[in-house]
Amino acid sequence: MKRLVLLLSAVALLSAEGVTLRIAGPSTAVGGIGYWVKQKAEEWARATGNRIEYIDTPAETDARLALFQQYWAAHSPDVDVYTIDVIWPGIAAPHALDLLPYFSEATLDSFFPAYVNNNTVRGKLVAIPFYADAGLLYYRTDLLEKYGYPGPPETWDELEQMAQRIQEGERAAGNPDFWGFVWQGKRYEGLTCDALEWLVSHGGGTILDSTGRVTVNNPRAVAAVARARRWIGWITPPGVTNYAEEDSRNVWQTGNAAFMRNWPYAYNLGNQPDSPIRGRFRVTVLPRDTSALGRHAATLGGWQLMVSRYSRHPEEAVALVRYLTSYKLQRERSLELSLLPTRPAVYRDPEVLRVRPWFRDVLKVLENAVARPSTVAGARYNRVSQAFYSAVHRALTGEATPRDALRDAERRLKRILRR
Repeated sequence: MKRLVLLLSAVALLSAEGVTLRIAGPSTAVGGIGYWVKQKAEEWARATGNRIEYIDTPAETDARLALFQQYWAAHSPDVDVYTIDVIWPGIAAPHALDLLPYFSEATLDSFFPAYVNNNTVRGKLVAIPFYADAGLLYYRTDLLEKYGYPGPPETWDELEQMAQRIQEGERAAGNPDFWGFVWQGKRYEGLTCDALEWLVSHGGGTILDSTGRVTVNNPRAVAAVARARRWIGWITPPGVTNYAEEDSRNVWQTGNAAFMRNWPYAYNLGNQPDSPIRGRFRVTVLPRDTSALGRHAATLGGWQLMVSRYSRHPEEAVALVRYLTSYKLQRERSLELSLLPTRPAVYRDPEVLRVRPWFRDVLKVLENAVARPSTVAGARYNRVSQAFYSAVHRALTGEATPRDALRDAERRLKRILRR
C-alpha cells in the first residue's frame, strides 16, 4: 500500500511539472525566425509549466524535408511540432494530427483562406498557417514618376509598355545595363512559382485542377508562356533563364531594373542604408491579362506548424501551435521581424502599419494568392513541379515552342499521376 501511495505521488509530481515538447524549427544559428520561435516557445513553456526542446533544422528546404521524412517513416514520437513548407501538406498528411477538431470555425476564418485550403488534405487540417510569403511586383516609384506614370501596371500589356519606355530612357541617359523587368527563369522550383502566376493571370489554369486532372496544356497557358518568352532580350536580360531570386534582386538593387518579381524578403534588403534604391520603390500585386478570365495572381509561399500524429502530448502540442499562431504573436513578430502574418487583421493594425507601412500593399497580394498544386499531387508534387518547370524552361530558352513544351508537360504529368 505504501508503495502504491509513493507511486501515485510520483505520478502526480510529474504531472504537475508538465511535459517536454520538442519543436523542429528553423535554424537559430543566424538569429531571425529560428531564434524567435525558440524564444516564444520557451515563453509559452514557462507560462504553462511545461518544457521545450528546440531542434535546429537545416536551412536548405530539401534537406529539412529529408530529415522530417526520416522521423515520419519511423513513426517517431521524438518531435511533437514541425515547421513545414507550404508545399508539404500533401506529403505530411499521413503523419499529421488532424487539427480541425482543435480549432473553431471562427479561428480558422481569421486566417487567409488560401492557406487553410492549402493545408487541408482530403478533409484533414494538416497544419496551421504560421507566416506568409507570396510573389510580389516591385516597382521603382521614382522612375514611374520620372516617365509620367501615376501608378504601377495593372496588366501585362501596361507593364511591357512601361518597362520598354523606361528601359530606353535610362539607357539613353547613360546606363547601358538597365532592364525593364527581372524575374526568376532558372530551371528550378522558383520557375514553377513564376510560371504559375503567368498561367493564372491569363486564365490558363493551375497546372492541375482541384481533382488532380492535368490542365496545363491549353491555349491560354501557351499564350502566357509565349509572352514570357518574348520578354527575354527585349525588356528582360537574356541571362534570366539562369536567374534565381538573388540574381534578379542583385540587378534590381543595384538600380538596374524598373520592375522585379520576387518575394517579400527583398523589401527590407532594398531599404538597407547602403542600398542605391532605398526609399525609391514599392510593391503591389502582379499584373493580369486583359481577357475576362485573367486575374491578379501571387504564388503562395510561407511556413506552417504541424502537430505530429505520433506525439505523446498532442493536447499540449496543439496549445503551443495555437499560441505561436495567435494574433498577439503574429503582431509582435510583424513589428520585430517584418515577417508577413497569416491573419488579415494584423495588416490593418494601426501600430503595425505605422512601423511596416508596406504591409498595406501586401494585403491585396495575399488576397490574390494561389497555391501550387502540391496538396492534390501529394508525394508526387516534386516530380510534378520538375516536369512543369523543365517544360517551361525549354520554351524560354527556345529549345521548344511554348505549345510543344506544354504538350510534352501534359504527357509527362499524366504519366507521373498515372492518368
